[in-house]
Formats: sequence, C-alpha cells, structure tokens
Amino acid sequence: MASSSSSRLLLLLLPCLALTLLGAADAEVHHHEFVIQETPVKRLCKTHNIITVNGQYPGPTLEVREGDTLVINVVNRAQYNATIHWHGIRQIRTGWADGPEFVTQCPIRPGGSYKYRFTIQGQEGTLWWHAHSSWLRATVYGALIIRPRENKTYPFAKPSREVPVILGEWWDANPIDVIREAQRTGGGPNVSDAFTINGQPGDLYKCSNKETTAIPVKAGETALLRFINAALNHELFVTIAQHKMTVVATDASYTKPFTTSVLMLAPGQTTDVLVTMDQPPTRYYVAARAYVSGQNVAFDNTTTTAVLEYDCGCASDFGPKIQPAFPAALPAFNDTSAATAFAAGIRSPDRVKVHENVDEYLFFTVGLGLFNCKPGQLCAGPNNNTRFAASMNNVSFVFPQTDSLLHAHYYKIPGVFTTDFPAYPPVQFDYTGQNVSQALWQPVPATKLYPLRFGSVVQLVLQDTSIVTPENHPIHIHGYDFFILAEGFGNFDPKKDVEKFNYVDPPQRNTVAVPVNGWAVIQFVADNPGVWLMHCHLDVHITWGLAMAFLVEDGYGELQSLEPPPVDLPMC
Repeated sequence: MASSSSSRLLLLLLPCLALTLLGAADAEVHHHEFVIQETPVKRLCKTHNIITVNGQYPGPTLEVREGDTLVINVVNRAQYNATIHWHGIRQIRTGWADGPEFVTQCPIRPGGSYKYRFTIQGQEGTLWWHAHSSWLRATVYGALIIRPRENKTYPFAKPSREVPVILGEWWDANPIDVIREAQRTGGGPNVSDAFTINGQPGDLYKCSNKETTAIPVKAGETALLRFINAALNHELFVTIAQHKMTVVATDASYTKPFTTSVLMLAPGQTTDVLVTMDQPPTRYYVAARAYVSGQNVAFDNTTTTAVLEYDCGCASDFGPKIQPAFPAALPAFNDTSAATAFAAGIRSPDRVKVHENVDEYLFFTVGLGLFNCKPGQLCAGPNNNTRFAASMNNVSFVFPQTDSLLHAHYYKIPGVFTTDFPAYPPVQFDYTGQNVSQALWQPVPATKLYPLRFGSVVQLVLQDTSIVTPENHPIHIHGYDFFILAEGFGNFDPKKDVEKFNYVDPPQRNTVAVPVNGWAVIQFVADNPGVWLMHCHLDVHITWGLAMAFLVEDGYGELQSLEPPPVDLPMC
C-alpha cells in the first residue's frame, strides 16, 4: 500500500506527466534523406560542378515545430569527405549528431552514410544547416525553420508570408581547390567572385539578372523575412530600399522588437525581421555587401541583390522593365559604427536569468598570427617566409585525424587531445596596441580542450588582438546559446567594464561578432555534456586554427549524461 507522502507526490507529478505526454503527442518525427553529390550549376556565365544536397543550391529547407525530432540520413556520393552541422541546435545529450568533422564524428567518407538523429527542445525561430568539412560549406547549406508548437503562437502578429533569405558566397572556381592552394602556400585564399541571395548573385553581376531572386509581396501586408548569413568569409550589411525592418529574433531567440534600416549579419548568424509593405507598388532591391573590419585585407567588394516585387493589381506584372529602387542607406564596407549600432539594438524580450555567482572566469584572446616556414619552403604569408595562422590564447587548434574528440573522450582513448587549454593568455600584453612584440606573433599548434564541470556557470571574455590585423571575429559555440553581457573597444578592463554589463535583458545568441580591436563578454551554463567546438565562423580563420573545444563532463544520472554513440557513427 502506498504511503500518504508518496501518494501526494504522485498527485503532484500527474499534471506534469500529463503535460509531458501532451507535448509528446503533438510532436512529429521528420525523416529526410540528404544525398551529397556533384551537380552542374551555372553562375556568372560559367557552369561548374558544385557539391550540393539533393541537387539543390541552396539545399532543402527543413521546416519543423519545437519539440519535433529530425532523422536525416546523409549519403555521401561526392568525392570529398563530408559532415553536416545543424547550426544553433542545442543537441541536448546528442552531441554525436552535431557534425563538425573530427570533433563529434569522423567524416562520412565517399560512398558512406550516417543518420543524424536529434530532438529540438525549447528553440523557436530561424537556424540553418551546413557542411562542416573543409570548405564544402560554400555550397552545402540550407535553412532550418522552427515554428512554435501547434497550440502556441509567435510573440508578434502572424505575418502574411514567411520567406527564408539566405546570403551566400560564390567562387568562379572549386572552393576546395581555393583553400587547398592557400594551405599549400600559406597565404590568404582568393576572395569570392560574388555574393548570393538564395543562390543567385542578382542584377549587378554579369549573366545573372534573368535569375535574380524575386520575393513577391502585396501592398499593405507584413512579411517575415528570415535572413541567414551562410557566406564563408564575409560579414554582410543588408538593407531594403525604402523599407524599414523590425527585428524580432536573432539566432532562434526572440528579441525586443526594434526598427532599423540596416542589418549586419556575421557568418553563422540569423536575423528575423518583419517588413510592412507600405510603399508605392513597384520593385525594390534587397541588397547586401561586405562589412570588412581588417586593415589591408582582401575582400569581395561586390553587391548582391534580390527584388521585392509588389503585386500591383494590374492586368500584367511589372516584369524586368521596371528598374528596382536601390537602397540609399547601404553602409560603406568599413562602417564599424553601423555594425556597432545594430548590435547594440538587440535585447532579450524579457528579464533573463543571468548569474552573478560565476564558477569559471575565462579570458580568451582571439586573432591572427604567423608560423615560420619550414627550411627550404617558400611561403606566401605577409612577412618573409611565413604562413598565416590563427589562435585562441596563443594555441592554434589542430584537428585530430585518427579519431574524433567526442569518441576519444567517451571511450577514454589517450593521445588524441589534452585538457590543458589555458584559461587566460599565457602572456599578458597590450592586446589591441599598435606595436605588439613580434615574439608574440607565433602561436603553438596543439589539440587542447578546456574541461567544464556539468552545471558550472561560465563567463568568458573574448578579446580581439591587433596581431597581423585587428578584425571583427564571429565566434560560434556548438551545443550552446549564451547571453552577451557587454561589448566594447580596446582592452577589456575588469574593473571599469563590468559597469557596462547588462544583467537585465542581454541578447541570447549562438554566434557573437567580437568587435574589431575590442571585446565581448558572454555567459552560459555548462548543462549539455559532450565535446563542443568554439571557433571563428570565418572559415579561413578556422582553417588557420582559430578554434578550441570545451569538454563538458557528465552530471548525475541519465538525463545529465551523454547518450551512447549511434551504431552507424562513422569511424576514422
């Protein structure tokens, strides 16, 4: 016979159990097959065989609801190793499905396959998926839209239409060849030849205006545009001619609505905006071009466009004869004040739980460096006989080749990594000064992880350095969202700058654009066990070593522990 105390406990738990079962009942399991393959695609007057998913460029848009499960069988029919990363998905206990090559899995070899399985918990909004192996991400990417559950609504009026707007980057060459040549010489890779919107460069490029992306709209309606920056190596400004944008979410986290004429998205970031079609019915450009903060850095200085096309209610549509209106407010490529103003406008919609009692205070420098060339080797770095490098806390991350970090951690395989990543820079210096000693320009190549106890509160200062050149670095953490407590310029001062911390409504993101010659402070709770890569989302920088990984230990019991690896996990 049950005791009265256990009966009371059962009565208390029954409503929770009912809610859980109710939530599970309206959740779906979505099955997809992604075939990675070569596909001929014509852009800028030339046809190239590019790597695609299911022959589509961009790849398929995945649409789910919060609480749903995705099961995606990825079949590799290309000539390169491949993986898929579900950018921004928390992957609670399912780190095996996260996707970065040699971090949570070995690559899917040509002819192989792997089934990614994960449930989307507590996330709504716009995320995306992309290859996480070499530079396949240049063409292997697509949108991942998470809508509220059936019985929930958006925290804003339902829009008349929703449109993913994916910003990309195009080379008139094989992107894998581009990065391989850069790795061979040690120099910077050739910059892209075009930017794209939903796979199309737009009217301002040769042989492109017939296929320019068109977004049909109606006068008076409000559309939700889901912007995604899938470009490899460029942060991008975005404007719409004669229309204001109201930002309502970033990185699948809702924001306090604020109105702007300019967006700045770093690679990896997403921004949802509401646009009311309140202008005279005609055609208006959506335009994007680079934000470049580094000095003497080669960049793609072209502009990509799509067109907002009003339904004029005429007997026939406008067609291409009507020249679209061009944005008056597209910032200059080096307009750091515009990028700063946009970032400052993003806030969480309500008061959030920020922890003032912190377990781990970390300080990571992020930036470039140089390696000396081997004797007899001619290198194309900026100084004689040097190769480009990048690092965090003077450690240039080396990806393992014989095993994945997560597999080695789970099975306690020695020799794959060490757990001595430094919590602070090994040498303190004037990080953003003009004359950093040449002795500090050469990092140490290593595979070092930083261990975190399950449930620990982590506060991390990300500090840009002026080595080689200061630059805005978009830093992405896998497996986690985080709060951005503050951003600023110069060297972080723990005594003065703590006064700038926002403990009320800081923005929640998965990718932070660390200001050029500046810093950002982020906070998260290490509540997801596994090995989680943190890296610069400019792909040339991760290629050079601007990365590290957190090893989050299991907590207590099954629900705080990493799931066992799937039976079809690729082996090295």
